Amino acid sequence: MTLARLFSHEARRLALHRAGALLCALLLLLGIQAWRGQGAGALALAATVGQADPVTGQTTLAPMPFEQPGESFPGSAYYYIAHEAEAPSPLRSAVSSLASGLHWDSEDPQPDTPLPNSGPAARALTGLTAPLDRDRALSCLTAAIYYEAASEPDDGQRAVAQVVLNRMAHPSFPKTVCGVVFQGSERATGCQFTFTCDGALARKPSRYFWDRAQQVARAALAGYVYTPVGLATHYHTFAVHPYWADSLNFLGQIGAHRFYRFTGPAGDSGAFRFAYGGGEPLPVPHARLTTANAQPDAASDPVAIERAYAAQLHQASAPRPAATYTPPQYTADIQRRGGDTAYRAANLPGTDAIRPEYENSGRWISDPQ
Repeated sequence: MTLARLFSHEARRLALHRAGALLCALLLLLGIQAWRGQGAGALALAATVGQADPVTGQTTLAPMPFEQPGESFPGSAYYYIAHEAEAPSPLRSAVSSLASGLHWDSEDPQPDTPLPNSGPAARALTGLTAPLDRDRALSCLTAAIYYEAASEPDDGQRAVAQVVLNRMAHPSFPKTVCGVVFQGSERATGCQFTFTCDGALARKPSRYFWDRAQQVARAALAGYVYTPVGLATHYHTFAVHPYWADSLNFLGQIGAHRFYRFTGPAGDSGAFRFAYGGGEPLPVPHARLTTANAQPDAASDPVAIERAYAAQLHQASAPRPAATYTPPQYTADIQRRGGDTAYRAANLPGTDAIRPEYENSGRWISDPQ
C-alpha cells in the first residue's frame, strides 16, 4: 500500500513538472513571436490554449464565460469580449514581461501617423459592389497579405493591402485587384509579387493567419485607407536593395518592409483613380509562358513606368497646331461651276430678311435685377 502511494505521488510530481515546463515554453514562444512583430496575432493564437491537467499533463480548451451554464444570454459574447479587451489578461502580462517595451496592437490604438515622406494620402476605394467581383478581389488581396506579410504586425499588413489598391488605381498597372496581384505570374522571373511565381502557393496556408489577413483585406476593400504609406506602389524587405530603390521616393519602413512611391507626375495624386471598374478575373496565377517568352516584362520596370508616364503627360499637354482647311479635290464639272466657292454659302440672305417679330430672339426682355 505504501509503495503504491509513493508511485502515485511521484507520478503527480512528474506531471506537475511537465505542465510547468510546457507553460514556460509556451510563454517563451509567444514572447519571441510578439518581439518579431506578430502583435495581436500571437495573443489571439494563445487564447485558444486552455489549462493543463496536473495529473495527465493533457491540455484542454477552457470554455469562454458565455459558454458556461447560467452565464449566457442573447448578445452576452459581446460584453465578455469587450470586458476582456479593457482588462489585460494574466497571460498577456506574463508575455509582456519577457520583453520590455512590447506593444500590443489592440492596446491604446493610436491614429495612423504618416511616414516622414509619405506625401498625399490615397482615397477610399469605391464601386466594388458586384458580389462576384468582391469575392474574387477579397481572395486575391487576402493571398497577397498572407504570403507577403503573414508575420507582420497589423500595420504592416495594412500597408501591403494599400500598395495593392494604389497600384490598381494607377494607369500603369492592371485595373483589378487580382490583375495587380498576379501580374507577371506567367513568368518564372518578373512577377510583381514573388509568391505568385516562386512556388509559395503550393503550401497550404494556416487557417488562423489566413483569417487574420482576410480581415485586413475586407476592411481595405470596404473603403479603409491606410494613410501612413500614402500613394506607395512599391516595397521590399530590408534584407534586399533592388536596383530601382534609389530611383523612387523612399517613404519609410513599416515592419520588415520599406515603401516607395513614384517620382514626378507618376506619383502625384492626380494620377490615381480609386473608382473600381469591375471585371475581376479568376483569383489564380496566369498560365506559364514558354521558356522563349518567359523573360521579364520591361513594361513592369518602375523606372520605365515613370518615364513613360511623364512622356505621355507631356505629349497630352503640348499645344496642338491650329487646324488648317484643305479644300477637297473636285471633278472638272464642279470646278467649272465654281469649285469650292460654290459650297461656301455666300449667297445666303442677310439679317435684314429676319421677320420683325424674331429680331430680338435670344435677348433679355428686360435687364434682370
